[in-house]
Amino acid sequence: MNAYFFKPILQERIWGAQKLKELFDRTLPEGKKIGESWELVDRPEACSEIESGPGIAPGTRQNLHTLWQDKRTEVFGTKAPDLARFPILIKLLDCQDNLSVQVHPPQGSKDGEPKTEMWYFLETTPEAKIYVGLKKGVTREKFEQAIGTPELAGLLGTVKTEQSEAMFLPSGRVHAIGAGNVILEVQQNSDTTYRVDDWGRVDDSGRPRTLHREQALASIRFGDFEPQLVQPHGERVLECPFFTVQRAFIYPGEYRVWNSDHTSFQYHFLAQGELKVDDRELKRGASWLVPASAETYNLEPMGEGAELITVQWGK
Repeated sequence: MNAYFFKPILQERIWGAQKLKELFDRTLPEGKKIGESWELVDRPEACSEIESGPGIAPGTRQNLHTLWQDKRTEVFGTKAPDLARFPILIKLLDCQDNLSVQVHPPQGSKDGEPKTEMWYFLETTPEAKIYVGLKKGVTREKFEQAIGTPELAGLLGTVKTEQSEAMFLPSGRVHAIGAGNVILEVQQNSDTTYRVDDWGRVDDSGRPRTLHREQALASIRFGDFEPQLVQPHGERVLECPFFTVQRAFIYPGEYRVWNSDHTSFQYHFLAQGELKVDDRELKRGASWLVPASAETYNLEPMGEGAELITVQWGK
């Protein structure tokens, strides 16, 4: 199988739990609140190590940054931008408590890295929801007055979530993920988050987390009212300048052959079911990167079928 598999990088978060173990049979440190698993990342402080792949000898250590430096066109395609690091970051989020009310800096910001992102909902509870944008008519003044009070939640747009739905979050959109969501997040390669409110929460030592209200207020788009979930067009879930996300439901008895036009890599995440890719059998939660130079590869569903998410370069 001509594909790269990477070792996930686990991150403890105050709002996390152990759901990734239950859903995807991941090995997690016992008793830890694992809120994020960085599936594909190329940053100075965290870089995905290659577990297996073409040209990777057993016992050697190579990572995503090595591929980006040494095999840019071969692995990532002719559309790959001339940047120092692979510009997409892909995570799993286990949100078993509310995340903070936050925003990411917009394009052109001088103080932080912009982050446009997309959430794809892998599992939700009946009560699960997200907060995105502002309710119609909410002004900056009204929003500022509500920070730190119970009234803030009522000023945010609220959307109920269900499995296999998606939400697009351009930089500057205020948001918070509610409890009960497990998410595949595709984003620009950024780790800049400005927390404006954290629901009065404190950590295990009784200390509140750092807030960034001044930076957040400078970044929020205050005319961004009540955004709605993404409406997929066929198999294309979302297309933006930074990435394109597609979804395929592959049913029992179907057999698909994927082809590459050499312009982009194809990163796959198996959201539901089981799949045989060439001669390798993969279960829910598996992810792999197919190089742009790959000619063809075969997908065959197992059991009751599969739901496959694919990430490629954007427009």
